[in-house]
Amino acid sequence: MSVLKKPAETAAPLHDLIRERWSPRAFVTKPVPADVLHSVLEAGRWAASSNNAQPWRIILATIDDPAGHATAVGCFNERNQRWSRNAPVLMFPCVRKTFEANGNPNAHAWYDTGAFAAQLTLQAEALGLRVHQAAGIVRDKIRATYAVPDEFDICTGIAMGYQGDPDSLVEDLPSRERENRVRKPLADIVFSGSFGKPAKVAG
Repeated sequence: MSVLKKPAETAAPLHDLIRERWSPRAFVTKPVPADVLHSVLEAGRWAASSNNAQPWRIILATIDDPAGHATAVGCFNERNQRWSRNAPVLMFPCVRKTFEANGNPNAHAWYDTGAFAAQLTLQAEALGLRVHQAAGIVRDKIRATYAVPDEFDICTGIAMGYQGDPDSLVEDLPSRERENRVRKPLADIVFSGSFGKPAKVAG
């Protein structure tokens, strides 16, 4: 099986976990062992959050429960169902909009849940897994299917598993899988003195 590698062409040295990380759509249906999945979720659990609120709640489905996994696949939009069905682990992070302690709005809840996902992703990479985060989900269906309370937003979909062959994908996806990885230069995103003025470190 051909496993596609797409290391980032970085402007500064980076740890391999970051440089090698990307978001494939090709997965093999091999189950993720329970202890590996536990480790990945534990990494997310220890992400930083405002006032230690830990606003994330995760809906989890694995291929070890075929019916539950199929239900989760159906909560991705049709385009993303084409590839997410092969990922052995599917997750839907949900975000509590208020602090549990006092009911006040938590303006940082989405930011903190992003930290959960980022930390989870790096641990997955360290254990030989790949993660693809997808905005293409059906939020109303997720809320109804899993009885998600109104005080939670539904954030995104996460597919995780062992990387597969791009040629196992359908329609336009093999070519999209092979597209070059690109990012904006630091000068476009890191400012100093005033908004839009590139910081010296950005080169």
